Amino acid sequence: MNRFTRITLALMVAMSMMFFAAPQVSPARAGTMQTYVVLYKQEKAIANIANVVKKAGGTLVYTYGAIGVAIARSDTPSFRANLLKDSRIENASAVENFGVRLNDELTAVDANESAVTLGPTSSSEPLAGLQWDMAQIHIPEAHAITTGSQTVVVGDLDTGLDFTHPDIAPNYDASRSTDCSSGAPTPLLPGNDQNGHGTHTAGTIAAAANGIGISGVAPNVKIAGIKTSNDDGFFFPHMVICAFIWVGDHGIDVTNNSYFADPWLFNCRNDHEQHAIWKAEQRAIRYAMSKGVTVVASAGNENQDLAHPTIDEISPDFPPGAAVTREVTNACVRIPAEIPGVITVSANGNKLQKAYYSDYGIGVIQVVAPGGDRRFQITAAAPNGRVLSTWPAALAFPSPLIISDPVNSNAYYAYLQGTSMAGPHVAGVAALVISQFGKMPQGKVAAMVTQTADPIPCPPNPFNPGPPFIFEATCQGGNSHNSFYGSGQVNAFSAVTHNP
Repeated sequence: MNRFTRITLALMVAMSMMFFAAPQVSPARAGTMQTYVVLYKQEKAIANIANVVKKAGGTLVYTYGAIGVAIARSDTPSFRANLLKDSRIENASAVENFGVRLNDELTAVDANESAVTLGPTSSSEPLAGLQWDMAQIHIPEAHAITTGSQTVVVGDLDTGLDFTHPDIAPNYDASRSTDCSSGAPTPLLPGNDQNGHGTHTAGTIAAAANGIGISGVAPNVKIAGIKTSNDDGFFFPHMVICAFIWVGDHGIDVTNNSYFADPWLFNCRNDHEQHAIWKAEQRAIRYAMSKGVTVVASAGNENQDLAHPTIDEISPDFPPGAAVTREVTNACVRIPAEIPGVITVSANGNKLQKAYYSDYGIGVIQVVAPGGDRRFQITAAAPNGRVLSTWPAALAFPSPLIISDPVNSNAYYAYLQGTSMAGPHVAGVAALVISQFGKMPQGKVAAMVTQTADPIPCPPNPFNPGPPFIFEATCQGGNSHNSFYGSGQVNAFSAVTHNP
């Protein structure tokens, strides 16, 4: 499973923004310490697992007994083989070779691109006039009904969160935040987001309406940062498992997942090398949903038809140069995007067409939301095509794509694009729905979001947004539901005024 939704970050630093797959499981070399996901045959705890791990030559890091998974460390080459001698253990995989990293897809600022000029706005938020994405999904109208409830918490599973940001701090929920980068939950410390991606997605969800910068889709809900990657931007399986168990156990209502879980771009269920990891992650996601957590996931940025995969050419991407070309079928899936019950989101731009990079797929995409499109959907409202949101001050540098608040110069904002930017809009709308109508099963929240979306019909096929003609895609389905847009573009106002 892999994939942090690749974002086209048009900044001048190597801020990677998409995650890809990972390499095959190989026995640990002598003296090489590795982390393992240990999968039990049953979804329940093994009472003496610490002793089992120790006897096999390892050390127990953490147990997730509710889903029958443990995280362990070992430098013993025979550790996996030793574990499998226990009839209660189904499989085990070392995870270091299964890292998914934000792709280093840094797009240089276009030669003709300059800083965006701020026009007049009636909002109390100084940069609201630059938020074309919010107007597009009727956020101002929705805010006349509700701006969200402080009893609703959204967990952002991402690279971390700059909770000191002036637009994030008012809504930050420290008690429900955690750092899962070790595979075990630990306190989330200042400076934890070394990438910026997590701070950006969190701002779209819940930047406060406080007269600073921007406001998010749900500016009055609580936001919890769940660091699900390491500082180098790799999302490893033990981190993803930790994150979903955490949100399930800590009363979090909605999660945003702007990444894909590894080990491969497509995870083939009959591959024994992938089995332990994808199954453990699947158990963790289902556990969170069983606790009432609404899970929102970004579709991905490869312009691929997820419903009809054929070739995977980019996996694994760790270590560098390890990618192989392999055929894939519908027996191979992406996680969490293709887990039943997950709200999977594609991206569009300000012209309401599929963003050139956005993945799609009939039966996979539930809704579409603004993710930005710097190539083909430049408009007066979206002069660089991208989405503006919060950014850590520590990562700010001179660029037309990074701006500060006109009054509070310590509050920074960045323009990014990708399905990573689309997903948080939907997570925010889900939070507004729960705020307005109260707690409800996650399936009902998903239904409220999809049933109130504005349908967008397929464009003429083949879809080609423009030259260079390398982004061809074929849309399948009807006017009310299709592979590009699912049930349509999410509509916040319709969602909070719909009779449940």
